[in-house]
Amino acid sequence: MAQLNYAPTKTNLLRLRSDLAFAQQGYELLDQKRNILIIELLALVDQTVDFQSRVENMLAKAFKALEEANCDMGRLKVQYLTGAVNISTDITVKSRKVMGVNLPVVETQFEERPPYYSPMGTSFWIDSSVQLFKDVLNLLGKLSELKISVLRLANEVKKTIRKVNALEKIAVPDLKETVHYIQSRLEENERDMFVLMKMVKENLSRKRSRNDGEES
Repeated sequence: MAQLNYAPTKTNLLRLRSDLAFAQQGYELLDQKRNILIIELLALVDQTVDFQSRVENMLAKAFKALEEANCDMGRLKVQYLTGAVNISTDITVKSRKVMGVNLPVVETQFEERPPYYSPMGTSFWIDSSVQLFKDVLNLLGKLSELKISVLRLANEVKKTIRKVNALEKIAVPDLKETVHYIQSRLEENERDMFVLMKMVKENLSRKRSRNDGEES
């Protein structure tokens, strides 16, 4: 703790008391913000781990289906059929706010123009792989949303923790010590003034007594 450099006056005392109340209120609000951000961050981390696992599993299924299609129909025919697939992807990035932090919201939509090829002479696996890779794209959009959100929230948590610590360990204690110092000095000055006034009063009283005696 360090005492701030303020003259011990009533004006400074009132100002510092106001600053102290403001700092304490700011600390409480930032502490609440920190707790909410941490809860949100932990929830998003859990979701990110879950979606990472789902993406990996879905990719494995998609490549397995593509491999089965290659084995069943031959690589050249699969390449020819996949070239006929006409699907466009529209990825929209919106945003939401958590305690003032902008977090992305990724929406993936597909526009399909079937039929892509004749069902005659084609394998079930080719249709399955198309659907699985679409599912992977959906999951990847959500996974990217979660990862960016985790990074932004983690950064905001760090900044908020620094502010909370600065208020808790520096600003509030320094203000408290300075308020206590000024208040003590003012009380001491009042006591000194009271003693001084009492002495003046006693001196005046003695002078009046002497003057009254001389007149008598």
